[in-house]
Amino acid sequence: MTTPVIVRAAAGRAVPVIVDSPHSGMQWPDDFAPSAPREAILTTWDAFVDELWGDAPDEGATLIAATFPRAYVDVNRAEDDIDPELLATPWPAPLRPTAYSARGMGLIRRNALPNVPMYAAPLSVAAVERRISNYYLPYRSAVIEHCARAQERFGGAWHLNCHSMKSRGNAMNVDAGAARPDLVVSDRHGSTAAPELTAWVAEWFRAQGLQVRINDPYQGGDLVRSFGAPAAGRHSIQLEINRALYMDEAAFAQGRRFGEVRALCRAFVRAFAARVTPRETP
Repeated sequence: MTTPVIVRAAAGRAVPVIVDSPHSGMQWPDDFAPSAPREAILTTWDAFVDELWGDAPDEGATLIAATFPRAYVDVNRAEDDIDPELLATPWPAPLRPTAYSARGMGLIRRNALPNVPMYAAPLSVAAVERRISNYYLPYRSAVIEHCARAQERFGGAWHLNCHSMKSRGNAMNVDAGAARPDLVVSDRHGSTAAPELTAWVAEWFRAQGLQVRINDPYQGGDLVRSFGAPAAGRHSIQLEINRALYMDEAAFAQGRRFGEVRALCRAFVRAFAARVTPRETP
């Protein structure tokens, strides 16, 4: 079994910022046998996002990244967001499939691309349970643990949930066919982070020349929903970077601006940490 999650601690003085990249893994577990073509599965990959944010530990943040594909199990979905049509037999507990599952993008993906099924046959309950216990839960536990450590040490935790997005939505997305901005900043409409902090993040990137929207078309997935609790001192913000900024979408390769965008991500972590880091508790 591949190691499900990589955690990189602060290289120097720690700050209470946790950066996680849940969809940048592409190490296929031994039991991952999709029928969809590899090229279709690659479109589900947040390619190189862990590298874009790879300098975060040098700015004092903790960096957490999945090694496995989100097409195998999506840690940004609730554990019970399972499409029952994917299962060979009924799930042993109640399921709560959301609109993500309806669009083929639940905990276990039904489609890699519109009309491109992931699997030729239903999956066994045991197979899905293994994905949850061996990959999903260890990743979620790592985020929980490091958010809790930051809160204990600093009195608060600031979580940046990092993704990439296609430059244009497809038929599985709520914005099918629409061109997307450079960056989408999401906090589930003010429920996972202080709205003024979300606004500050958006304005910081706008000041660097990026086109930024807040909660459009993304409002934030289950990771920010699970960990963000502003009243309790936990602020969780989702960041979606347009792939056209830093990569060749067709070739799944880093583009000429990759280094520039990586440097921008590092500068943002530095500025964000300076804004949010309180004095340490004794």
